[in-house]
Amino acid sequence: MTRVVLYTGKGGVGKTTLSAAAAVAAAERGRRTLVMSTDPAHSLGDVLAVEVTPGSPQRLADRLWVEHIDARQLLERSWGAVQDYLSGVLSSAGVDSVSAEELTVLPGAEEVLSLLEVRDKVRTGDYDLVILDCAPTAETLRLLALPEALDWYMRRIWPFERRVVSALRAPLSKAARMPMPDSGVLDAVERLHHDLGQVREVLTSDSASVRLVLTPDSVVLAEARRTLTSLSLYGYRVDGALANRVFPAGRDRWRAGWVKAQQERLRSARDDLDPVPVLTVPYLPAEPVGLADLAALAEDVYPQGDPLALPPVEPPLGLERLGDQIVLVLRLPLAVKGDVDLAERGNELIVTVGSYRRVLALPGALQRYRIAGAGLADGVMRVRFLPRDGGRRS
Repeated sequence: MTRVVLYTGKGGVGKTTLSAAAAVAAAERGRRTLVMSTDPAHSLGDVLAVEVTPGSPQRLADRLWVEHIDARQLLERSWGAVQDYLSGVLSSAGVDSVSAEELTVLPGAEEVLSLLEVRDKVRTGDYDLVILDCAPTAETLRLLALPEALDWYMRRIWPFERRVVSALRAPLSKAARMPMPDSGVLDAVERLHHDLGQVREVLTSDSASVRLVLTPDSVVLAEARRTLTSLSLYGYRVDGALANRVFPAGRDRWRAGWVKAQQERLRSARDDLDPVPVLTVPYLPAEPVGLADLAALAEDVYPQGDPLALPPVEPPLGLERLGDQIVLVLRLPLAVKGDVDLAERGNELIVTVGSYRRVLALPGALQRYRIAGAGLADGVMRVRFLPRDGGRRS
């Protein structure tokens, strides 16, 4: 099965360099490796010291490929029918064609569709490892939350909307004097839902994980802590954190001050992120560029120089049976009780952590149970369920 590793972090922390270094090291160890960029900035080619043409994988060395995803081409292929419809609506309202085309480019759509390319590359079986250089943290979180959010909409709202639009297309078009979506547009929405569901299956499987890239700075560490909690909430495994640009020890007072401050923050990071390992990346005298520099960097960072040598992590979501109870276990590292809210709505469990929310569709087995209690301790939420025909709420 193809291994998938996502690298994300605050903008400017060096995730592109570290994702490229991991790819070079993996290829040198005999793994067919593809490193891809879903970041619109596309700086992988600069780090690898090669000219990369967007569109298809480009071979750099034995067992190593790189790809800058051509998101615009993907958008036209996967979302063209919907975009044409929206352009028609705007044109009928008097918007000129150029403005209409600009207005129908949905924010973030290109990044979302780039994940479909990731899914396709994994499904080919041509690679042992696919590494993703993701967009900065906030965009990545929105991206990874979208498949499940769209799934809720498609399960709860879409069937009704599709029936109404199909039945009233002709009279509504005549009354409103603007085009109504035809079956091709509706099919495109359903196809996107199906595709994103497959993306989520790939990225939350046992063979996928996320790595947080950070620098030992207070602001960056605070964001990394929140990111770890949020990724776990959405069901993504985090198997490592890489602290980049760590100063080496030195005798001069200026460097000694930085070293001391960074070491204190690293100790705090290791305590907070445990059991996620925190690897350190030295602040090098020159920027690592090219295959040789990147291979040397990976050798310094990973155990035995192998980017896949990190221990596996438990899935963030699981079920346990205790007598007649079923316990839903949701790992929320670093979450505190005051920031977590739990609600039940029909066959759904709504978990909110800070500004992030996840709607969990309860499996069929749990739909015959009721919530008997819930608690959060040591970064783990446990929700206890008892059969609806017995047991006492506590």
